[in-house]
Amino acid sequence: MIRFVHYFSTAGLLIGAIFFAISLTPSLIPREGVTQGVISGFSLAAGYGVGVALSWLWNFLELPTGSERTQLWAWRLTAIFCALLTLGFLWSASNWQNSVRALMGLEEAPGVRVFTVAIVALAVALVLVLIAKLFRCLFYFLSDKMQHRVPRRLSGLLAMVVAFVLFWSALNDVILTALLQRVDGIYQKLDAAIAPDMKAPTAANKPGSAESLISWRDMGHQGRRYLALGPAAKDIAEVTGSADDPIRVYVGLNAADTPDKRAELALEELKRVGGFERSYLILITPTGTGWVDPGAINSVEYLLRGDVASVAAQYSYLPSPISLMTEDAYGRESAQALFQSIYGHWRTLPKASRPKLYLFGLSLGALNSDRSFDFYDIIDDPFHGALWAGPPFRSDTWREVTAERDAGSPAWLPQFRDGAVVRFGNHFGGYEKGSAKWGNFRLAYLQHGSDPIVFFDPNAAWRKPAWMVPPRARDVSPDLQWYPIVTMLQLAMDMHAGIAPMGFGHSYAPADYVHAWHQLVAPPGWDEEKLNLLKKKLLKWNPR
Repeated sequence: MIRFVHYFSTAGLLIGAIFFAISLTPSLIPREGVTQGVISGFSLAAGYGVGVALSWLWNFLELPTGSERTQLWAWRLTAIFCALLTLGFLWSASNWQNSVRALMGLEEAPGVRVFTVAIVALAVALVLVLIAKLFRCLFYFLSDKMQHRVPRRLSGLLAMVVAFVLFWSALNDVILTALLQRVDGIYQKLDAAIAPDMKAPTAANKPGSAESLISWRDMGHQGRRYLALGPAAKDIAEVTGSADDPIRVYVGLNAADTPDKRAELALEELKRVGGFERSYLILITPTGTGWVDPGAINSVEYLLRGDVASVAAQYSYLPSPISLMTEDAYGRESAQALFQSIYGHWRTLPKASRPKLYLFGLSLGALNSDRSFDFYDIIDDPFHGALWAGPPFRSDTWREVTAERDAGSPAWLPQFRDGAVVRFGNHFGGYEKGSAKWGNFRLAYLQHGSDPIVFFDPNAAWRKPAWMVPPRARDVSPDLQWYPIVTMLQLAMDMHAGIAPMGFGHSYAPADYVHAWHQLVAPPGWDEEKLNLLKKKLLKWNPR
């Protein structure tokens, strides 16, 4: 028993158990057993690390530690307290998760799988603690070797740097690189595969046809779906009475070698199919995989009765979180090239006859769309506006506007300078708010209060996020509380493994887009009855 006490830090076990317990409290997204186990495992390991660090500081300051008998009793009492604390929080975990599910209209879950959570958490925590112990052993080994040549304190500093470099190299250059190569191969095959029922168009004015500047094969998987599965004039006419066939242009990653060449292809193809002859033009920046949310583009095509063209260029086929890590600069470069190409031509057209130009992006697409232009470059001839849905927390304009919001407006639905340029909305409304008239240049953000992609913040490790200050968004559980370190880990896991129904979290419903586009573009001839009819149709939309 005494050896066991010496091997594991008592303070580490105590704070680790506390972190494990509070990791069971709700966050933004309801969690399943394995996901909860991973969060709890990271929290347990983080708490253990904090406890070890505090113990080291206690010993470094040469404060009293008591006899071995005292330490043994302290460990026993700690173990009992940790067991009772853990069981008590596990007992309440189901109610906490169901409080989140109820807000999102989900059925109650039968209960948290205690065994699954415990096994996964212990496995994750054990791996992390063993890695930390391995790092410590390497540090002591290097420090001992260096002490023969350099002063003791300098040897400690050098050993820490070398150990960190070795660990980082092993993680980044060996493990992470191998995983990324594996994932890259999988998604590359998915992007290249052409579904048997996804035939190339035959009409000459369709991108991907024999007469097109871009081959059907080079569109990529997401590009082919985007071009093939949109509504036709007859579909739109069922709601609007009359309509045109919308124009869609998409340039796949394999269509050209560089972003500039793909942007030029997009411009020439858009000209070829008559995109600049429509009344509206939407410049889309897709997500990391090249996906364009059908709810977003279908809704605006209906609202504008098909008198609209849209254009997008793929910059990756990897999921957005991976693309953000590995191809962040490339996504920005691609978005900038497409904007400069399309906007550069658009501004040469007569103002009286050129289409109204809007930008759109979802998630990583919103981030790169925001980065695609500089306000100083468009100030003398601005485009008409942008809709950015689920903007990642790293979005520069979003961060600035949210931080400088009008006094009294919540961080999850800010008002900025009386709504003259920028407005925020969600499925509960918001765009109508603003004491100033919404000008000719409009920026609209669509964001759910429960979207962790939007509201994650590394600073949540040590500071309570502003969006948690009452009044909260209606889709955020009142049981959600801020805890140092743990809340940040919960939100990080929500981003990558959270499951939310349509209309919550990072899942944006067609009805959300209908409301946002209607307020942003203000197309004539739509009343509440027609808008509700459109929302119902899009909810049931199935092009197959």
